[in-house]
Amino acid sequence: MFDGLSKDGLTHEALELFSQIKDKGQMPDVVAHTAVIEAYAAAGKAKEALKVYTRMLASGVLPNAYTYSVLIKALAGSGDQKLLGEAKKYFVEMMGKGIRPNPATCVVVMEGFVKVGKEEEGREMVVKMKALGMAPDEKGVREILKNKRGQVFRSVINILFES
Repeated sequence: MFDGLSKDGLTHEALELFSQIKDKGQMPDVVAHTAVIEAYAAAGKAKEALKVYTRMLASGVLPNAYTYSVLIKALAGSGDQKLLGEAKKYFVEMMGKGIRPNPATCVVVMEGFVKVGKEEEGREMVVKMKALGMAPDEKGVREILKNKRGQVFRSVINILFES
């Protein structure tokens, strides 16, 4: 239900429903939390998405692969250097738990590094990924970037596959 509301652009309604469930003592599960995180992300509110994630953890709900991807994309795509640092932290945490980042998540993180002039940090991340046996999926990344043009996307390809 949360997902449907947020995909229909009814972010406020999704958040209201989430609050009502919490108020009744029914703690929403990872799917509900992730839907709220995704709603904030879609609305361009990465800080609020991070707050929901933090509250989710505090209530004992653990993230899944999709939760990590949604949160990381919101943080890395925000254009805020501090939030990019948070994205990096959760990107590393996710891999540390044995969860392989999907191609879209890899692209948005590397794009975030490029946009703030931290390409070397992106390269270091790729080295870490490879060390963990989680090298980026080249075919998937190239598929995501196939219609993208410009220096940012050339830099992303260079970081991901020339490190």
